[in-house]
Amino acid sequence: MSRSAKKGPYINNRILKKIENLHVGDKTVVRIWDRAATITPEMVGFRFGIHDGHKHVEVLIIEDMVGHKFGEFAPTRKFIRHGGRMAREEEQAQVAKEAEVVKAVKTEDKEAEKK
Repeated sequence: MSRSAKKGPYINNRILKKIENLHVGDKTVVRIWDRAATITPEMVGFRFGIHDGHKHVEVLIIEDMVGHKFGEFAPTRKFIRHGGRMAREEEQAQVAKEAEVVKAVKTEDKEAEKK
């Protein structure tokens, strides 16, 4: 949920102080831990290292990100895949389909060489 209009967006002043002395387009990464802070127009063009609980994910702030929270651009969970019998069968079917395509391409190449 968003913050009330009366209070305004949550902006961490420490982040603004960190980018005060930097120039837009610098390769310097500003490391932050405050995922709940809102991205403001002053932050466009800077690189931020947003902490995801394990490491800092480097993100270049662009105009489309203004108004969003920093945490939206650094996921905290890594999805690998769902397991189980159905997933294994689907994966095997996909591999078999790719093998058939490769065979078809090879046979076409051999036929083209004969002609």
